[in-house]
Amino acid sequence: MIGSEAGPVAAMSEPESWARLASSTFGRLAISVDDQPDVFPVNFVVQNRSILIRTAEGTKLAGAAVNQRVAFEVDDHDAVEGWSVVVKGDARIMTSSDELAVAERAQVLPWITTPKRQFIRITPSDITGRTFRFGGESATG
Repeated sequence: MIGSEAGPVAAMSEPESWARLASSTFGRLAISVDDQPDVFPVNFVVQNRSILIRTAEGTKLAGAAVNQRVAFEVDDHDAVEGWSVVVKGDARIMTSSDELAVAERAQVLPWITTPKRQFIRITPSDITGRTFRFGGESATG
């Protein structure tokens, strides 16, 4: 059961947070572009306890190259409960042939047919997850 008897929000363990990340393929990359925060929807996979994103040339790639400190978020829900995992870490653009070969094996498949030949790998420095049990407002809270 999500949450606890004490309240509707509960922290996830690190292994549970990784498991939830690995169960998803869609997340949000938060970066700073021209000194402004921005968020991009991305498809991804978990590979070797890191987040691997496939992308095209453009704002995401340029932002990750200039400011490697990023945040990444994944969440999901149904009618009764939800969860959210946030990863903070360093993004690095994969450039060597060995890195690209490892990234290609991860099978991060593009959603649309535009060419996406670049890979960004996020190495986490912090991972946190929370679960939520939905319901009405508490009379005591």
